[in-house]
Amino acid sequence: MLDRIFASAIAIVAVAYTLLAFTVIKAPFQYDPLGPESWPRILGIAAIFCCALLLIKPDAQKEMVARSTLARLLVLIGLLSGYAYAFEPMGFIPATFFFCAALSSFLGARVIYATVFALLASVGGYALCAVLLDLNLPAGILASFL
Repeated sequence: MLDRIFASAIAIVAVAYTLLAFTVIKAPFQYDPLGPESWPRILGIAAIFCCALLLIKPDAQKEMVARSTLARLLVLIGLLSGYAYAFEPMGFIPATFFFCAALSSFLGARVIYATVFALLASVGGYALCAVLLDLNLPAGILASFL
């Protein structure tokens, strides 16, 4: 029953998203065969398909989630929301560093390992995205140093 309720709620969001993807998202030019308009459309159609599968045939096994798991999921949502909120003003490297450090500490890593991972993920991710893939990432507070 909970699967169907969840699938129904997500299906409503997926249909609204897909309608927006097909009607609102327009790219001024196409720079690859699929174009930037295709990915939101593909994602929306895939989400609708997955929701339809859940509505037709939900899980037969009834599992309840423990309160501790729900609390951990809420903390994770908070971390992701904080990362999204801080991404543009702080910039990619600092926001990713703090998010990765907090997440890995939350998942049980020791402080030194969490810090090293966060440093490698933030600087390595910036190098991969900005240098190799030539994507525009926000510099944020580091803009004055670059």
